[in-house]
Amino acid sequence: MTSPLITPAGLAALDGATVLDVRWRLGGPPGAESYREGHIEGAVYCDLDHDLAAPPGAAGRHPLPGTQAFQSAMRRLGVSDARPVVVYDDAGSTVAARAWWVLRYFGHQDVRVLDGGLPAWIAAGLPATKETPEVVEGDFTARPGGMPTLTAGEAASLAGQGVLLDARAAERYRGEVEPVDPVAGHVPGAVSAPTTDNIGPDGRFHDPAALRTRFADLGVREDVPAGAYCGSGVTAAHEVLALAVAGIPAALYVGSWSNWVADPSRPVATG
Repeated sequence: MTSPLITPAGLAALDGATVLDVRWRLGGPPGAESYREGHIEGAVYCDLDHDLAAPPGAAGRHPLPGTQAFQSAMRRLGVSDARPVVVYDDAGSTVAARAWWVLRYFGHQDVRVLDGGLPAWIAAGLPATKETPEVVEGDFTARPGGMPTLTAGEAASLAGQGVLLDARAAERYRGEVEPVDPVAGHVPGAVSAPTTDNIGPDGRFHDPAALRTRFADLGVREDVPAGAYCGSGVTAAHEVLALAVAGIPAALYVGSWSNWVADPSRPVATG
């Protein structure tokens, strides 16, 4: 199995890749500002809200982008079908994982996440620049369906018949706090599995064996279907990525909690 991750040295040696800088923070400042302050040479800025999601609404805060809209955005950023894509951020690969997942969902066959992101690149002594590259338009063709997804109903069923992982912080899962969405709590039957436990203090993913042990402790087994959700389908993509590193397929509830609570008839668990 080819790892969905790439090291800084691996990226430095990779010829012809399209590199996307997807830095973003809830509440700002905009990632574009960080990009202008310094980025990997040749990297192009990719915006989570506008390039990797449709406008927020009942479908969630970061719904899937439309096929044509995503194809146009990726072509504008230089993405082509035949060239590898590497994505990175500076926040433990949480946003980079969303870029990885959406590109894979829309059919790109060679997408990797820079393990450790920009901090790992800098720590390796590799150069950053403030220069914005000239971008040659790509020829990427978006073909939806390349990764498994869950609707709200399917997520509810999976929580009872498989393992549905809640990727948010444990206190949000328990319903003690909810800084973003209007209702606190979790999908009944879901298992708390914060994405922060997927990575070490250096911001890099734990090795595959350690991740397999982590997910086994949460009830994930080969014969049990698995899925993940979070607040809006971003950190849950990090969960799916960590599962992929461990060699375990999993589905993503893209709408996640922000979609779940948009329907007041859906049950909410706390504790």
